[in-house]
Amino acid sequence: MSAGARTGDGGPAVTAALALLTGVRRVATTTTALCLVPVTAALLIVACVLAAPFAALRRGRQRPVRILGFALVYLAVDLYGLAAAGALWLRYAPGTRDAAARRTAATYALLARLLGALRRAAESVFGLRVRVTPAVPRAGTGTPPLVVLARHAGPGDSFLLLHLLLTEAGLLPCTVLKRTLRLDPCLDVVVGRLPHCFLPPRRGTSPARAVGRLAAGLTGADALVLFPEGGNYTERRRRRALASLWRHGRRRTAVRAARLRNVLPPRPSGTLAALAAAPDADVVFVAHTGLDGIRSVRSAWAGIPLGEPVRAHWWRVPAAEVPDGDEAREQWLLAQWQRVDHWITVH
Repeated sequence: MSAGARTGDGGPAVTAALALLTGVRRVATTTTALCLVPVTAALLIVACVLAAPFAALRRGRQRPVRILGFALVYLAVDLYGLAAAGALWLRYAPGTRDAAARRTAATYALLARLLGALRRAAESVFGLRVRVTPAVPRAGTGTPPLVVLARHAGPGDSFLLLHLLLTEAGLLPCTVLKRTLRLDPCLDVVVGRLPHCFLPPRRGTSPARAVGRLAAGLTGADALVLFPEGGNYTERRRRRALASLWRHGRRRTAVRAARLRNVLPPRPSGTLAALAAAPDADVVFVAHTGLDGIRSVRSAWAGIPLGEPVRAHWWRVPAAEVPDGDEAREQWLLAQWQRVDHWITVH
């Protein structure tokens, strides 16, 4: 898929206005990241000094040191990513031969390096361990594209999934992300050069249409990544989702969704749009646990370092086994999500 598959329609005036807003945002977020580096470094030094007596006595988990240390690494990776993205733009400047395709391939490689650096830092600082079953196979020639539907629970789960797809599966993720992530300057630039979809989309475009447009260009090397829950699980979100189903008269779905204990009822519109736009794509479901207990600042503080590994389990449904029709597909999606919920309960 070309990166251009993510762009929407608009006249020259709209394009110019969006480019101006994007430039202003990126200058502001990059400046903020640069300013945060010395501040975070200073706080880390203070935390190390204050934690030294406890470290000598082998007491405490040194949570402030871990958090600030990882924050400093994250900022450094972010700024490196921006510099590397700038270098790639100069190397594959528009107008050169195969500039867009070569720049996209190089940007995917850069994204894999950045996510790998963050994962190694999380392993060292927080004790992150990841166990995936079954083993992730490498994509081969002639394989169909994938629509990957993953549970959304805990900080960094989307980053881990993208890293696995890039490095272990050899796939090129086309990701649906929350628009607030554009406040990260590196993500804004790097993901912005790849096939992607930020939600909510630009005014005048429905989320389903934006996802469908992204899915329409999938090839055998691509994996469209969706998080049907729309956010991390909380009891409040669960109650609101169930109330919405009852309010809209979807009694059958509401009764089935009420049995889910660990996940939110999946929102079907994005998945249905993706399946309609990519009818030849296989569907992969991803369940995971290990980060789901981190739902607030308080639980994050208590959970550092991580005591249990992140366990992930996936299964693949061939395109031929995906039912026809939106109603049948919605009930099928809910049934698969019940399987996700059951796996989480067992593990």
